[in-house]
Amino acid sequence: MNISFKGAHFPKEVILYAVFLYLRYGDSYRDLEEIMAERGVDLDHATLNRWVS
Repeated sequence: MNISFKGAHFPKEVILYAVFLYLRYGDSYRDLEEIMAERGVDLDHATLNRWVS
């Protein structure tokens, strides 16, 4: 499977890490928003929803 990150506003590592956290631990999007903010990545929970969907 080849995933295209063309046009993404975040590095692919950030996207993959956030999706991994969601799938592995089942946290809510708002919880993930806080976790990513602690790691210095400012994003909205709606962005996480688009990445996972």
